[in-house]
This record gives sequence, C-alpha cells and structure tokens, in this order.
Amino acid sequence: MTGDNNETSMNKKDDIKRLASEIKNDIISKRRYLHQNPELSFQEYNTSAFIKDSLNALGITWEPIVGTGVVATIQGRYDSDQVVAARADMDALPVSEKTDLSYISLNDGVMHACGHDVHVSSLLGVAEILTKLDNNFSGTVKLIFQPAEEILPGGAMRVIQENALDNPKVNAMIGQHVMPSIPTGKVGIKPGEFMASMDEIRIKISGRGGHGAEPHKNSDPIVAASAVILALQQVVSRLNNPNTPSVLSFGKVQANGSINIIPDEVLIEGTFRTVDEQWRNEACKRIESIVHSVAEGYGCQSVIDIRKGYPSLHNDITLTKRIKELMRDYLGAENIIDLPVWMASEDFAYYARVTDACFYALGVGYEGTENPSLHNPLFDINEDSIELGIGLMTYLILSLLNK
Repeated sequence: MTGDNNETSMNKKDDIKRLASEIKNDIISKRRYLHQNPELSFQEYNTSAFIKDSLNALGITWEPIVGTGVVATIQGRYDSDQVVAARADMDALPVSEKTDLSYISLNDGVMHACGHDVHVSSLLGVAEILTKLDNNFSGTVKLIFQPAEEILPGGAMRVIQENALDNPKVNAMIGQHVMPSIPTGKVGIKPGEFMASMDEIRIKISGRGGHGAEPHKNSDPIVAASAVILALQQVVSRLNNPNTPSVLSFGKVQANGSINIIPDEVLIEGTFRTVDEQWRNEACKRIESIVHSVAEGYGCQSVIDIRKGYPSLHNDITLTKRIKELMRDYLGAENIIDLPVWMASEDFAYYARVTDACFYALGVGYEGTENPSLHNPLFDINEDSIELGIGLMTYLILSLLNK
C-alpha cells in the first residue's frame, strides 16, 4: 500500500510540473495584463471581472464576496470532508511605477508594487491545473481572491465575516507572497510566529507659536515633538523584552512653521510592530503615557490616536511542518529557506486566527543582483518564478486534501 501511495504521489507531482510548464506562458500573459491595469483597495472592479471571466472559461463555479472579491469552489471527484483554501490578494498600491517594462502600469499613480498581480495570476493557474487534472482528487478546494490587503481594516476580516470559509468549512488554508530577496527557484517558510502586527500611530502636539527670536514667549511644539520621538525609542530599547521582535518607526513629521516662525502644532505619524499580542497591547499603553507626560513637561498638549491594525501572523506549526516536507518533495531540500521573523504585516493573519493556516514566501528575485524591494516603484519579478508558484501551490493543495 505504501508503495502504491508513493507511486501515485510521484505521478501527481510529475503531472502538475508538466501542466505548470504548459500553461506558464498563458499565466505570465495574465500577470502582465493585471500589472498593466492595477486598481486600489476595494476598487478592483476590472480585476474582479477578469478573474470571473477566467473562471468561467474553465467552467469553475464562483461567488462574489466583499464587493470586488471572488470565491471559487472546485469539487473533487471523490467524497471527503477535507476542504483546503488558497488565497490571493488583488489590490495595488498608490505608487507611480518607474520601471521600463513593456507592460508598465497604465493607471497613473497606481502600481502592483507588492506582487498581487502575481498572486492572482498564480491562483488562476492553480484553478486551471486542477481542471486539467479532471478534478481527480478528494474533497473541496476554495480559491479566495481577496480585495484590499493594503489598507486597514483589510479585506480578510470581511471575507471571514461573510462566511467564505464555511459551507463547507475550511480545514487548512495556504497563501504565498512574492519575495524579491529570495532567488527564483526557491521558497521560504517559517513555522510559528512569522509576521508582525501593525498599529498606526498619529500624534498631535499643540503649543503656542510665535516669533523664532522670542522662544521664551512660546510653548514650542517642535522641541516637544522632538523630545517625544526620542523618548518613545525606549519602548523598544528598554521596556521591551529583547527576545521579542518589535519595531517603532516614525515616517512623517509635519510642522508648518518657517525659519523664524514657531508653529502652533506638530503632527507625527508612525507605526508600531511586534509578534507578541500581549506586549502589543501593553506597548500601546506605554506609548500613550510617554507622549502625554513628555508633551506636558514641555508645556504642550498632546492628542494621540493609535489605530489597531492587523494582528501578528502565526503559521500553524503542525501544518507548516507538513508543508515544508511537501516542499522538499516538490523542490528538493536545497531550495527551501528557513525564514526569520518578517516585521511586515499581512491581513492573512486573520485567517490564521480561525483555521490552520500557512503563509510562505515565493522567491521571485534574480540571482546575483540586488532586486528592488516590495513597495518600490522599480519593483519587478523574474517571471520564471510563476511556473513554480502555480505548480507548488497546486501540489500542496492536493497533498493536503489527500493526507
């Protein structure tokens, strides 16, 4: 019996690799179309229509979800209560593309700078391979094309609220994200805590402005804001357990004064990230306390708004170890990279809170060169990675269904 199972698995793997190679060019064409026509979060109308048309051409049943989202269901030939879901996010970023690609974005100021065009086209490739395999598997596959990963509160929570993971209930869920720092042909994975939570911080320091030559008559919010930013660094450097990854960064400071004008207020915006939910809540309270006390010490008032974002992303350990074994089988152990904690955030984290889930990284970089990072106006991928992306995800889905 064991030998038969191994032979069946080998045949399945070979079939998937052959089909992934056969449809690669068509999926690349789909990716290029999506790249040329990016749409912002919750505005993915053309993207949604393209997905539906592609699924219709394959004869796959789908339902709309969360406005522009789509959930496709593919039923295997054989009865089983196993249900595996795979997710692709659809939205682009408000970034002006600066590449010289022949398929550069046609929408001014909007770009697929985070690879969601790859995610969508890859999942369409998975759908095509499953149909070409004649649905010759047990159980059910759900393909979730999710809008609005890039802005809070994100689309994942609404997908869950609209019961897309139910009827039938999903047993396991996977997702992949392009990673330019990993060479094409390799993938990265990490069991347990993988990605950080993300909270948005907005601070307003109000004082009394006036002439720069008479600071003693003012309550200078610029000096107070500078002290606040410096004081807040102790949240990570002194209050945090060094074993818990945490990042507190401020990327915007706005003071509309002049060379000789002290303004009335300063606006500060930043983000706090960590992988420990208990520390996350405590840190936000400490941030508020420090802001208020430091501003008051400088004779200023403060208002702080901390908008809670995505939680930390926890890859189910048992599922992720199983997926790593399957990756070794499909790719070879030499092509699997053990990843550290990634301090970016992802609303895939919400799925991992309600079902066993694994989020992994697909290498899309060019070997031996410095590849532009995600969210960069020069970002692009090695399109040879798409063949691996669609083949591996199909293999993982079918292997998990037939466990």
